[in-house]
Amino acid sequence: MSDSTKYNKILDALQELMEDKNIQTITVSEIALTAGVGKGSIYYYFPSKEAIWEALVERNYEKPLEIAQNLSTQTDVSPFTRMAMIFQACRNSSSEFLEKNSHTAHLNTVESSFIHQKFLTHLITELKPVLTEIIRQGIESGQIHFPYPSALAEIVLIVLTVKLDNTLIPSSPEEIEETIRGLIALLEKGTENPAGSLNFLTTL
Repeated sequence: MSDSTKYNKILDALQELMEDKNIQTITVSEIALTAGVGKGSIYYYFPSKEAIWEALVERNYEKPLEIAQNLSTQTDVSPFTRMAMIFQACRNSSSEFLEKNSHTAHLNTVESSFIHQKFLTHLITELKPVLTEIIRQGIESGQIHFPYPSALAEIVLIVLTVKLDNTLIPSSPEEIEETIRGLIALLEKGTENPAGSLNFLTTL
């Protein structure tokens, strides 16, 4: 069994065990048994159960983060279009992740919040420098007028990830749409773009 195969089997095992058990009660021995590997193999790849969970979250976002990295170099595409493509990829991954874990209704509020905080934190941390670079390129090309690209990237990511995830602050579809439209209006004014020019972001 190759290293990558064994690594992914360990992640798959944790995912499977979470179908019926709280992550806090799952042991490393159970993960090893479900994965069909020795307990020592677990510690070869991961220092703790928490590290396995974090790797599972990261694996879920490999695709959108790869898309983001590729888009950051495509300067011939509008920065806002690239931002929208990144957000859509993230939304798709979040939906898939939540669907996979839809059976975990047994999770208590604390554990559920922990899980969502983990993948939102990972997403924002990894995407912020990429989005900052895209915004910086937009500033240089004259498409965006804003003196703080890093701050703008963080604001947009926090609002969109929290609202589109819709678990930390549950909202109705109408409330989510209103928040996104409000964000778009602020973006248009803050970056000196015409009103309505960023409405395509509502398709997220």
